[in-house]
Amino acid sequence: MVSDFAPPTPRRSRWRAWRSASLRFSLAYGMLFALSSVLFMSFMWWGTIGFLDRQVETAINADARALAERWVMGGLPTLALTIEDRLEQNLDDDAIYLVVDPQGNYLTGNVSAWPGRVQYTDRWYTLPDTRAGLRGMAELHGYRLPGTAQTHTAGQLDSGYRLLVGRDVRSRGVLRHLLTDSLLWAWVMVSLLAVSGAVLVHGIFRRMVKTVARTTSAIAHGDLSRRMPLVGNGDEMDQVAEAINEMLDRIVRLMDGVRQVSNSIAHDLRTPIARARTQLEDAALHATTADELRGAIERAVGNLDNVTAVFEALLRIAQIEAGARRSAFMTFDLVPVLRDVADLYEAVADEHDIALALDLPAHLSFYGDRSLVQQAVANMLDNAIKFSPPGGTVHLRAQIRELSPGRTSGPTGEGMLDLSVSDEGIGMSEADMARATERFFRAEKARHTPGAGLGLAMVRAIVQLHGGRMHLSAHNPGLTVSISLPVAACALAAGEDDFPSGQHISGMTQTSPFSHQHDMNSSVE
Repeated sequence: MVSDFAPPTPRRSRWRAWRSASLRFSLAYGMLFALSSVLFMSFMWWGTIGFLDRQVETAINADARALAERWVMGGLPTLALTIEDRLEQNLDDDAIYLVVDPQGNYLTGNVSAWPGRVQYTDRWYTLPDTRAGLRGMAELHGYRLPGTAQTHTAGQLDSGYRLLVGRDVRSRGVLRHLLTDSLLWAWVMVSLLAVSGAVLVHGIFRRMVKTVARTTSAIAHGDLSRRMPLVGNGDEMDQVAEAINEMLDRIVRLMDGVRQVSNSIAHDLRTPIARARTQLEDAALHATTADELRGAIERAVGNLDNVTAVFEALLRIAQIEAGARRSAFMTFDLVPVLRDVADLYEAVADEHDIALALDLPAHLSFYGDRSLVQQAVANMLDNAIKFSPPGGTVHLRAQIRELSPGRTSGPTGEGMLDLSVSDEGIGMSEADMARATERFFRAEKARHTPGAGLGLAMVRAIVQLHGGRMHLSAHNPGLTVSISLPVAACALAAGEDDFPSGQHISGMTQTSPFSHQHDMNSSVE
């Protein structure tokens, strides 16, 4: 039975728009911009008005001090004459003067009576003022005149006479209103600009986030070819897009690598496992003697050992790439180590009618993991011997590079070690050399040569662990595998006397915790 009622559609919250990050970002930008403008304009208003107030107060105090001096010099007549002169010379007609006796009676000035609200001489008063029929405001200050010889209060500090000095600040009030109105209109315009900027920022932010969301959503649904669009002007948006595109390229390469490794593992392990199964099945059905059965079992065990060796090599590469071997770093002489590896492979080279030539100095101080360096050189020699034709020569060279004429160390005391192995074999094309260090990669020319394609991958992992670089180049004929390893300053500083040669020559197979695993399933044994 079909229900007549459709499932209720979830209602959109009315506050959903306010949860938008772009809206919150733009509102925060607008509010910060508006508050900044308010603070800036308030500071301008306070500074301008305060400066005018301080200017008026400074002028009144200076005027009062000058009048007091005239009072001391000549008494009331001199003070009255000075005030009259100043009133005549006051073109702005904003000066206010008044002198009263101890009883408060008017003596001189342009004010008829002492204001009742002006009672103290340590305060400023702002009082209404009517001048020439116009009402305004006056800034006033009262002063007590000192006793002098011309007054009946000679010898006393206070004569009882009082002086009132002020300025008509009506023009300052007009300027204050004008400045306030101007700043308010400016704030309104700035607020409109802030709102416009917030809308613009909201649009840019929303467009950028939508572009990232569309791209990542397409990739999450399987479209790995999608990339962030670039404007091309190299701004921050382009930098973010380039970083995201680089990350996506890296992810695609890693996924391709994982897919390739999975296919290679399935392909390379299927054959020995199937061969072992066939041998055991054939032995179970057709073996008639114990020797035939034992032989079939031994061949199957050999095939399974190859499978185990592949997994051990993969685990070892992963361990090296994880950097867990750095704790085994030590300073040692590399020459005995290289000669030890060469002695091991010299017998193998002789069996294939291949000469092994060494070009080594007397001593090579190095700081690193000795067993891993042995492993890397062994893999390089193993590949060189495996692909060299009978009668060829494999060269092993190592030396400390001269960073400048006559100097093998840089400003920080570090040096650089160059080590290479060259063969006269089939070589590689440029495309194959670019992929030779990938796991399970087999060049087309070496497709029928036994091996799993893990030897150079392990060499690259060891070189990267030591902070070096690996390079493949054509030897015409053949291939040269070169590695450059930094040599720590402590290793270069160590003298040759610190490395007893006999201990390290014999220590290769005695102290190394790993067997000398060369390229898996190699024909060189």
